[in-house]
Amino acid sequence: MKKALIFALLSFGMVLGGVSHAKEYKSMTVRIACSTPPGSVQAVPLARLAEIVHKESNGKIKCELYTGGVLGDEQAVVKQLRSNEIQMGVLAAGNLTPFAPKATLVILPYMFPSKQHAFTFFRNEAFMKTFNEAITEQSKTRPLGWLIGGYRVLTNSKRPIKTIDDMAGLKWRVPPVELQLAAFRSWGVEPHPLPWIETFNGLQQGVIDGQENPHLINRDAKFWEVQKYITDIHYMLWVAPILVSERWFAKLDPDTRELFVRAAREAAEYEWKWSEEEDAKALQQCIDGGMVIGTVSDEDKWAEKARSVWPKFYDTVGGKQFVDQALEAMK
Repeated sequence: MKKALIFALLSFGMVLGGVSHAKEYKSMTVRIACSTPPGSVQAVPLARLAEIVHKESNGKIKCELYTGGVLGDEQAVVKQLRSNEIQMGVLAAGNLTPFAPKATLVILPYMFPSKQHAFTFFRNEAFMKTFNEAITEQSKTRPLGWLIGGYRVLTNSKRPIKTIDDMAGLKWRVPPVELQLAAFRSWGVEPHPLPWIETFNGLQQGVIDGQENPHLINRDAKFWEVQKYITDIHYMLWVAPILVSERWFAKLDPDTRELFVRAAREAAEYEWKWSEEEDAKALQQCIDGGMVIGTVSDEDKWAEKARSVWPKFYDTVGGKQFVDQALEAMK
């Protein structure tokens, strides 16, 4: 009986000790924005992140999701993160580059030969720590994780693109990002920079003939309503940081910061698997909507010309040595 009482007291003490060390999170509401609709490549991981944070904080931390660009275009999201009007956001990496030139690294054309190279790259903790800190310093926004979608393929309303020469004479929408504009110029065309939220209307009204995005985004935008032809190229993998406002993040207590870091990483890994499965489904939905897919016969020429612009951006990303380190990080 005495031994049983001692055991019970010890057990009770262990429970109390566990409670005393349990993490207590402050009540707060976190505003999160992206430019794509619910169920999309940007919104799905954010919903997953919100679910993790809500569950592990016992509902004390509430996440408000603003999807579909209701708070503005992707560069507006960065500005709102910098001022702490919103606390988290996701946007295509190219739209971060005006605020963090270092981020240009991950959109160098033909940077990632395969998705597996990208997975290895973004899991390289030593390199990513240096890379993310540099982005934080430049943009005042901090990457907590990186999303990976499909390759940015071409779509247009006029004709199949079978060789690089077929690009001529068409009006291509490209994000207002200097590197992507340079890549298209290397292929002999003058691109039209437009914000994402203006792209569908531009295609519908004939202001532009074509654009470039992964199958998932083409599906979510229902581009089969305004586009006919898909051209499968591999010039740029769609990647997107999960960003937080550094002004907000720096003021969080260590436990809350750790929760958001972990939730973002789990959400990113979840999205990697989800996007792999969804990419094939999205392509089929585009085809079912009436689009026709084709490939180019001379992609080596596309790659050679696009990679020829790299030296112009070495200073922007931190030097050729840093690019070499990035290439080594994905081995």
